[in-house]
Amino acid sequence: MDHVDVLILGAGLSGIGAACHLETDRPGTTYAILEARDAMGGTWDLFRYPGVRSDSDMFTLGYSFEPWVEAEAIADGPSILAYIRSTAAKHGVEDRISYGRRAVAASWSTPDARWTVEVEHTGTGEREQVTCGFLWANTGYYRYDEGYRPHWDGEDRFGGRIVHPQHWPEDLDYAGKRVVVIGSGATAVTLVPAMAEQAAQVTMLQRSPTYVVSRPGTDRIADSARRHLPAKTAHGVIRWKNVLLTHLSFQLSRRNPDFVKKGIRKGVVAALPEGYDVDTHFRPRYNPWEQRLCLVPDGDLFEAISAGRADVVTDTIDTFTETGIRLASGAELPADVVVTATGLNLQFLGGIVLDVDGEAVAPGDTVVYKGMMLCGVPNLAETFGYTNASWTLKADLTAEYVCRLLDTMDACGMRQATPHPPDPSLPTEPFIDFSSGYVTRAVDELPKQGVTAPWRLHQNYLRDTWLLRHGPVVDGMVLSNPAPAPAATSA
Repeated sequence: MDHVDVLILGAGLSGIGAACHLETDRPGTTYAILEARDAMGGTWDLFRYPGVRSDSDMFTLGYSFEPWVEAEAIADGPSILAYIRSTAAKHGVEDRISYGRRAVAASWSTPDARWTVEVEHTGTGEREQVTCGFLWANTGYYRYDEGYRPHWDGEDRFGGRIVHPQHWPEDLDYAGKRVVVIGSGATAVTLVPAMAEQAAQVTMLQRSPTYVVSRPGTDRIADSARRHLPAKTAHGVIRWKNVLLTHLSFQLSRRNPDFVKKGIRKGVVAALPEGYDVDTHFRPRYNPWEQRLCLVPDGDLFEAISAGRADVVTDTIDTFTETGIRLASGAELPADVVVTATGLNLQFLGGIVLDVDGEAVAPGDTVVYKGMMLCGVPNLAETFGYTNASWTLKADLTAEYVCRLLDTMDACGMRQATPHPPDPSLPTEPFIDFSSGYVTRAVDELPKQGVTAPWRLHQNYLRDTWLLRHGPVVDGMVLSNPAPAPAATSA
């Protein structure tokens, strides 16, 4: 693996998909996959907390080329992991993965038209170098080794156990115990009903509410389509049906947020006991889709609350005590176990340090090109999925575009593709238009986006399908064939 045409970083959902696209669209391309952990699967191998599941339907979170055939539309973590592994085996990419290898730095040489990547062996700390013609980061968007974890007064005197979902301990026994889950996002609303099946009581403690929407765990239209249509046709029909529904929901939320808020509230009221204080616990201060909506399959969170196995408290923490948490209101929550479902630490490009011809590259100072490349940085792509739809929809389109770009370079005899920066007089905006804490904490570390194509992130699958799959490959792109460095001569 001293040199490959394409070096893929990450063997999670995106990295395996990228490799499958290379296998199918560019047979003969040499490639390798570096995975920092000891197993494939990324998020779906890392997270082991109770009830872990997707917050997107599997007909769009699954690959475009590999239909999801299970009954569940909202799948649990082990099922998604099995799907990734079976896809990798089917497409023959397993042997291309080197585990326990983290890319820590990459240096581009224009005369050589290649990246030199510094690779750390995670088990020993030893380092080696690998070169490649094209570097493709499929490293997700957050730090795998560290979740976001605030610290509160009094934690050291708490007599119970404090755990973070990103590093769930195998020996944690919460059966018959009192559990407080701090947080209100997708992880929290997943944990609460799952832990409530065994715990004596589970309380979701939140500073402010999140939009929570119930969705059927299975898709009757999908089931019918798969019974009556060929598998490939059914997959396309179901996928586009869900894409369009999600797109319409997002557009309606942006154009008429009050209407959507009323609809969501009506669903919550119907799912909870009469007289429940919905406005205190399930009425956010922001508009729908300014942060991701939390999906709960078959209303399991509402069912646990209605049955008395779980409850929601909206307040802030004053201090931990020996037996639980004292709140700013003066109330106390008794707890044997506290779960800090407080979010992620966002990380771009897996934290790799970049330079181009010896000049350091700070992603926060760059403008993103087509949502996947950095202006001024040659032969580098980053897979970054949608925030308002399934991650894999954008990952698939990114993979298709990268293969088209490589085809174009080959056809032109060019070795270097460099996105051209937009006019510096044009305004820029944050890379992600989201108010979630993990985004706002890292906004300065992310590249910017422009106001017009191809430097604009549309967060629109319909539009991106045309632009990335059928639109021009090199608009705003400079293709070149650098002259090799002169050979050294002896005296």
